[in-house]
Amino acid sequence: MNAQIDRKHEHADEAGKLAKRLRHHVGQAIADFNLIEDGDRVMVCLSGGKDSYTLLDILLKLQAKAPVRFELVAVHLDQKQPGYDPLVLPHYLRALGVPFHIIEQDTYSVVKRVIPEGRTMCSLCSRLRRGALYQFAAENGFTKVALGHHRDDIVETLFLNLFHHGTLKAMPVKLRSDDGRNILIRPLAYCSEDDIAAYSVERGFPVMPCNLCGSQENLQRKAIKEMLADWDRKFPGRTESIFRAIGNVAPSHLADGRLFDFAALGVSAASASQQAQAGCAGLDHDST
Repeated sequence: MNAQIDRKHEHADEAGKLAKRLRHHVGQAIADFNLIEDGDRVMVCLSGGKDSYTLLDILLKLQAKAPVRFELVAVHLDQKQPGYDPLVLPHYLRALGVPFHIIEQDTYSVVKRVIPEGRTMCSLCSRLRRGALYQFAAENGFTKVALGHHRDDIVETLFLNLFHHGTLKAMPVKLRSDDGRNILIRPLAYCSEDDIAAYSVERGFPVMPCNLCGSQENLQRKAIKEMLADWDRKFPGRTESIFRAIGNVAPSHLADGRLFDFAALGVSAASASQQAQAGCAGLDHDST
């Protein structure tokens, strides 16, 4: 009996540490990037997955103690996928007392019609979903759109762009949308996927699987995820180190002339520097 009680206490202690760690990471990201300001109306994009549930849950907890006042509204897109249960999210959100909206748009039929059988559907599906959500945010006066991407998503995107598109970019923690109408924020940017997965289980979120294509995964992203997981097994902390590098960039040590004026580092520039140094030396000599 005592051993069982000890295990319960140990579990409760670990759960408390996990919740505290996630709140700290989200609070730090908000502070570092000024993600949420006084008077903001924040639209929390709720997909029904572990990440967006965690995002809403942590933001609600921070809202209760925040020094600034802001509004949270959960918004979900019903894409008319097979097997979708339209009662799960409304039941959960009403129990929380969170204001919410359910947008209905049949993106499922569009994706199935456009994408050939056997091809990855994730890209078009996510693009249509973003378009519907961003349109709703712009039309309803939300000042921020909160997305559930976490640290691992950001690092995976860095390598996807590096390996497949020849660009050195990831997911920004804060961004103005292409049409200029929305400010997108990613408060989970400092949170690991492992912590989020554990928190989702601990909190018992009613996770809704994506059935659009039989839980089809983007194969390129899956390969990157496996690569990073293998690295972290062999070299613990490597993903975290890569994430830190995204925020510690030295443009002069890359090769993008739009970010650093390499052309100015010529002989004439060196001569001008030498002349300036000689002039300063002459002034010093005259002054004596």
